[in-house]
Parts: sequence; structure tokens; C-alpha cells
Amino acid sequence: MSGTIGTARLQALNAGSVSSTHLAECLAVDFAALLQAVAPTLPPASIQRMQAAAGKGITQRMALAAALLREAGQGDVQRRQAHPSDTVRGWACYLIGSDPQAALAEKLQAMRPLADDAHFGVREWAWLALRSDIVAEPLEALALLQPWTLQRSPNQRRFACEALRPRGVWATHIALFKQQPEHALPLLEALADDPERYVQDSVGNWLNDAGKGQPGWVRDVCARWQSTHDSAANTYIRKRALRSL
Repeated sequence: MSGTIGTARLQALNAGSVSSTHLAECLAVDFAALLQAVAPTLPPASIQRMQAAAGKGITQRMALAAALLREAGQGDVQRRQAHPSDTVRGWACYLIGSDPQAALAEKLQAMRPLADDAHFGVREWAWLALRSDIVAEPLEALALLQPWTLQRSPNQRRFACEALRPRGVWATHIALFKQQPEHALPLLEALADDPERYVQDSVGNWLNDAGKGQPGWVRDVCARWQSTHDSAANTYIRKRALRSL
């Protein structure tokens, strides 16, 4: 993956002095090298554990980095979320998500600035880091995220939808929403005419996820929306929702 990335660029990414610009760079980061650069006083055993995890998936390594920082007493979220490296800001997401003392409502509040981060990757880590909490209490998560659909920031509106996707990408599925997607209809309705393509994509993808298990329900929603939501935004969402049904 790093073969197409220049040596100097890769060194900067691993030093944490720059943010990645695309997915290939995100995946090319040497987590052990970055961890050592960001937290040079970590015990050597912590760096070795990260080196040993090099072959694991990126979400597992993100969670491990947060765990190693927390274990060493270096899990200061404010410090990590202000870092120039998007990967390190992603570790801040996982520090929030893995906080054993915080309830989901508290974690969501702490995650707000990261859900609105300027970097596409951090915005994804923000919801992925909370996925286990959301899977455990999907209806609570739905109630807590409904007000996010009214936020001025399209990033936060998208977060509300993306975090609750029945299937999602790199994420544990939410069984309740796969089987009974109608629970999330109020949230989807609130975003049904969203003017931002970034949000529209998420709503369309949410419905497409649901359509893999409940195609009839998705077709019914889209048929109703065709007459109740006369907007270019909703036309796009419906097309995306039905693209594989």
C-alpha cells in the first residue's frame, strides 16, 4: 500500500506531522512508528504490542492504540484531538468510545467536534468508535441522535445517519434495524430533503442497507417519498436507496 507513496511523505505521516489526503495514505501509516512519535515515553512493551498487531485490521489497531495510550496514562482526549495527524485524532475517537466510565450520551457529546472534523477519516472514526455502544442500545442511540439531524453542520447531520446504518462499512451490524428498519424512519424523514450530497449519500446508503433484508419496506418508503418529498435531494436519495433492489 505504501509503494505508491513517496518516502518523505510516508515519513511525515508516520511522524504525525501531516494528515493523510486519501484512503491509501490512511492505510499506509505505521501505527507503531506513529505511536512512538506521538507518545515517546510509552513503555517499549506497548510499542512491541502495536508492532505485533501490524497484520490486524485497521479498526482493531485504532482501538489498540487508544488502549495502549490509556494504559500508560496518556489518554488525554483533548490533547489527541488537537493533533495534526488524522490518525491520532482518530485515536481520540477511540479513547472516547472506550471510556468505561462514560454513558453513551456523554460519549456522543464528547465526540461532537470529532464528528465535525475537517478530515474525512476522522469523521468516520468518530462513529466507528461508538459502534459497539450503538449496537448494544440502538433505540437509545436513535433517540440521542435524532436532534443531530437539526444541526447546522452537514457533517453532524451525516453522523446521525451513518452511525445508525443497519450494516455499515467496517462495522458490526445492528440487528434491530436490519429486521425492523421502521424504527429509524423519523430520523430518515428528518433528512429526506437534506440539501447536502454528503448527507444524501448516507441516507441513501442507510436505506440500501435496509433493503438487503427488508426490500419491500424500502420500496414502500421510496414510493411514498416520491409523492410527499418533491425535491431533487430526495430523488437522488431514492435512486441511491433502490440501486441494488
